[in-house]
Amino acid sequence: MINIESLNKSYSGNFLFKDVSFQLNRRERVGLVGRNGHGKTTLFRMLTSQEQPDSGTIIVPKNYRIGYVAQKILFSKNTVLEEAVLGLPDQSADQHWKAEKILAGLGFSNNDFNKSPMEFSGGLQVRLNLAKVMVSEPDMLLLDEPTNYLDITSIRWISNYLLNWPGELFLITHDRMFMDKVVTHIVGIHRKKIRKIKGNTIQYYNQIKQDEEIYEKTRLNEDRKKKDIELFITKFRAKARLANMVQSRVKTLEKQENKEKLSSIKALNFAFNYLPCNRKFLLEVRNISFSYENKDQIIKNFNISIGKNDKICIIGKNGKGKTTLIKLVAENLVPEKGEIKYLPGVERSFFEQTNIESLDKNKTVLEEILYTHENIDLQKARNVCGLMMFGGDSALKKISVLSGGEKSRVMLGKILVKPINILLLDEPTNHLDMESCDALLSALIKFNGSVVMVTHNEMFLNKLATKLIVFQNDEVFVFEGSYKMFLEKIGWEDEGELKKNILKPINSDNEFEIVNKKELRRQRSKIISQKSIELRPFKIEIEKNETQIDMLENKINLLSDKMQDASMKQDGALIAKISQEIHNCQEKIDICFDRLEDQTEKYDAINIKFDKKIIEIDDKTNKT
Repeated sequence: MINIESLNKSYSGNFLFKDVSFQLNRRERVGLVGRNGHGKTTLFRMLTSQEQPDSGTIIVPKNYRIGYVAQKILFSKNTVLEEAVLGLPDQSADQHWKAEKILAGLGFSNNDFNKSPMEFSGGLQVRLNLAKVMVSEPDMLLLDEPTNYLDITSIRWISNYLLNWPGELFLITHDRMFMDKVVTHIVGIHRKKIRKIKGNTIQYYNQIKQDEEIYEKTRLNEDRKKKDIELFITKFRAKARLANMVQSRVKTLEKQENKEKLSSIKALNFAFNYLPCNRKFLLEVRNISFSYENKDQIIKNFNISIGKNDKICIIGKNGKGKTTLIKLVAENLVPEKGEIKYLPGVERSFFEQTNIESLDKNKTVLEEILYTHENIDLQKARNVCGLMMFGGDSALKKISVLSGGEKSRVMLGKILVKPINILLLDEPTNHLDMESCDALLSALIKFNGSVVMVTHNEMFLNKLATKLIVFQNDEVFVFEGSYKMFLEKIGWEDEGELKKNILKPINSDNEFEIVNKKELRRQRSKIISQKSIELRPFKIEIEKNETQIDMLENKINLLSDKMQDASMKQDGALIAKISQEIHNCQEKIDICFDRLEDQTEKYDAINIKFDKKIIEIDDKTNKT
């Protein structure tokens, strides 16, 4: 158990916490929430004695070990094993087998032990950082933003790992779904106070909202009572026979606590500037391939048509090509072959992970917003700054003094200025706090245009995605459906492995094949990808003929109106001319209908062929 008693901490006269007290008890997994800059990391640093409170005490039991996994990943040794043993206590510094055992449990092979830590993905580097802490055999783990820059499979792995952690856990993360899955309690920093509740973030914020509503109603009620007492005192002060009553009310007034009105808390509340577009599709990605110099192709023959209301999330492990794909779509990279075609009337904005580095450190927030677009004036720029929580003098802050989260808000503000109908976002939540992530998700859901986004945040995937672009099994394919459907029908390749294989005969000679769910999912995703490729040209032709028929029928309607006018005028030459035009249009419509029928039959035949294969795969999966 750790006791925090009457804690105070301030910087330059500005308080982070005032007189806060709470306990961290045995076997509790606690999430720490609060806005960026409100002191979450500072509290962690005080628990590990890297900083000291201004006053108050933090009481840690004797021999209680706290393991702190910080945000930054720094390695000083040449091999994974050498790095891991750094965490061994002095009395067992030569017991390398302990580090080897933990590394193996975290997914490192014996061959990995002698490799450089820099050879591994971000997810495995975080696991190595975790191993360094775990070999010290801590009673409590402190994790500060462990999901930053992790891919989705690593995030899912670490959440399952923490659910089975036998000791105490204190966690900071902006990923609400990750936190709610892992924790048993929430500690929140709010209005320079800290409070702890049992439950998840939803229960915590509901409790805060309820308490503040009660406080405000109580304050207004007490203000009314106070005014009534003051009126009584003023009215009857001069009357001797009421002197005792007046004096009693004076004393009551002196004892009454003066409740201050709660100040409003700045919060992101914005909407993207939608540019109306009547097109069914905004963007065509046709048969593109791409590779970096001297490396294998990471994207090969990829196709997708992006509709005007699509909400598409790009998912997969780190290093597989997600950011490359969105850069290709944004035309920041050029494909080796194929084409990216934006249709007329389409306007886009691109939020890139590294875009915050493109901000001019010598400009103010206001200047960055103001010079984004030629049509924005000073007042509009001020309004956008306000929406991004840079009201008043905050808009005059230099970019150089902003935090990562504040720079991300500036980049979002720059996107708000321009009217668009397609948004391209590469991991936009990395530097945002939980409240800002909620505001961004709400704005994306309300946006009437299309969204294409790289994300590892499963809350965004569950609430936003209508279809997915998936990088898995060394290929990229489009999944037509929600993230929940993806997990149910395909899933991640490293999860849900069968404990045993099932042998099934595959031919008359009773030869056998090994069938497992991982292989079946891989086959299914390949079939879906091939289906999309084969159907696409027929789909384009069908839509082309449908559009042509609509156009010709509209033309016939106009010609029919002209025919009526010509008939009333008894203009024989004009009647003959219009009749011929109507006849020509009708012939073209008949040709289009013939083509439409032919293309539809071929489309349906291909659909049936692939659907049959998918049903066969699903039957095998259900039996396995």
